[in-house]
Amino acid sequence: MEYRTVGKTGIKVSSLAFGTMSFGSTADEATSKAMFERCREAGINFFDSADVYAGGLSEEILGRLIKDARDDVVITSKVFWPTGQAINARGLSRRHIMRAVEASLQRLQTDYIDFYIVHDFDENTSIEETMRALDDLKHQGKILHASSSNWAAWQMMKAQGIAAKELLGRFEIIEPMYSLVKRQAEVEILPMAQTEQIGVIAYSPLGGGLLTGKYGVDKHPTSGRLIDEARYSDRYAAEENYETADRFTAYAKAHNVAPATLAVAWVKANPSVTAPIIGARNLKQLEDSLAAADFKVTQEMYAELAGLSRTPAPANDRTEVLTGKWS
Repeated sequence: MEYRTVGKTGIKVSSLAFGTMSFGSTADEATSKAMFERCREAGINFFDSADVYAGGLSEEILGRLIKDARDDVVITSKVFWPTGQAINARGLSRRHIMRAVEASLQRLQTDYIDFYIVHDFDENTSIEETMRALDDLKHQGKILHASSSNWAAWQMMKAQGIAAKELLGRFEIIEPMYSLVKRQAEVEILPMAQTEQIGVIAYSPLGGGLLTGKYGVDKHPTSGRLIDEARYSDRYAAEENYETADRFTAYAKAHNVAPATLAVAWVKANPSVTAPIIGARNLKQLEDSLAAADFKVTQEMYAELAGLSRTPAPANDRTEVLTGKWS
């Protein structure tokens, strides 16, 4: 297993992170334990969670699993989405952040969270309010670093500017969606992260399962995340995604590698990415993603794979930047 440093923090994490969204939902506690132990055996020391996964049960299970290995692992958790029926049990207000972190710490059975991630952007709370609350948690020792997920690059840099001006702790990780069929992060998020030395942990490197070889233009299983969960079926509904999946599956077969292994390895090969977040419902699913730790994507392969899907336009829409034809 390769280990990489998260931005400027000096914290070293495995080049694959394991996402625990399945803990307590599609994976029972015994299966979760087996997957956790297999990840540790493979050298993974980085585990991503959130307070809303399985209604908090994911954190509880992870807490029991790391209890005797806390010094050996790096964990995240998240705050934003509703955690109860109360009107204020959501968002990025100081009130909710302060209450949510205490609940997460209790479920995780730890006194600190390495990277505490705001799970989405809150249009109803000032960034200053959120950054000050997170900085207070850092000074209290309850979190080591604040981070963000699902934020646009402009939102991220506005927060970093406020942190610099007010002498607050900055965001040290950004967690975007990124895969061969979802490449918007390449436009601004990944370049921003690389130039600002911000860690990147990319979720859904398998495109919600689309890049596992099970899906294609004429290949639709009767069950699976893309079939059973509306947010995933909507997210990847475009026909071009299934066309990409067909091309990608053929490429993986021609190179004698499991599609899931190749999909994760392609994301991992991006120099801006610290670690793709892999996930699974069982040990069998896990193995192909774990294999990406040792699979090397050459520059030639990286470019060939990128050519299988549409490259997003640059942020300024000057397509000559992509073609090299300057005027």
